[in-house]
Amino acid sequence: MTVQADWRWQRVALAGMRAALSFPAWMVGFGLVGIGSLARDVGYPVEVAVLSTILVWAGPSQVIFFASIAAGAAWSAIAIAIAFASLRFLPMTVAILPLLRKPGQGLGTQLILAHYVAVTGWAEGLRRLPAIPPVQRVVYFIAFCQTCMTVSAIGTFAGYYLLGALPVALAAGLLCLTPIFFLTSLVAGSRDLRDGLAIALGLAFAPISDRFIGGGFDLIVSGLVGGTIAFVVGHRRVARP
Repeated sequence: MTVQADWRWQRVALAGMRAALSFPAWMVGFGLVGIGSLARDVGYPVEVAVLSTILVWAGPSQVIFFASIAAGAAWSAIAIAIAFASLRFLPMTVAILPLLRKPGQGLGTQLILAHYVAVTGWAEGLRRLPAIPPVQRVVYFIAFCQTCMTVSAIGTFAGYYLLGALPVALAAGLLCLTPIFFLTSLVAGSRDLRDGLAIALGLAFAPISDRFIGGGFDLIVSGLVGGTIAFVVGHRRVARP
């Protein structure tokens, strides 16, 4: 569905909801089923599990949260671990906010938009937003991401009560759906040599960064190095006479 500049905000929101429900929301929703099972396993109520999906909105950070509680870690250590695990969202937010900014937009609106930035919303936003009129992008993005979050909250709720019926291997495997979809979205949204090269180099550097850096900085370093190399190579290629 092509969003038009003269559409009312309700129709734009509906378009964002439909886009999310076409596939992305279900992918991330099934991916967070394991979070509900993990929360129940450590003895937390279902309300906390669902609230963690809404407030944290990051599967890996939620895993760290509940796993650290189960291990008896101090709250300060848990907060630091989650902060490091979420560092990847900083460059992602910086990359997508220029597509969502418009004149007169307040800081509160930008903070709300930043909260919605997660793997699925970021990848799909970079792919879909350029084709949407700038005046309609904020409503579309919020509707898209809120739909993904709602489906994920339902998935977390269902996973909480599926603890006995859901094999551990399956629950762990469901968490892998989101990064698989993320990679697929990146490949689908690549437009030129630089995009493809950045993805390939990022994948190549990821295990190296994990081995020698780790600590939550590995993805940032591998992305920064791979993206920089891809940018330089692509820029030189374009600059050739």
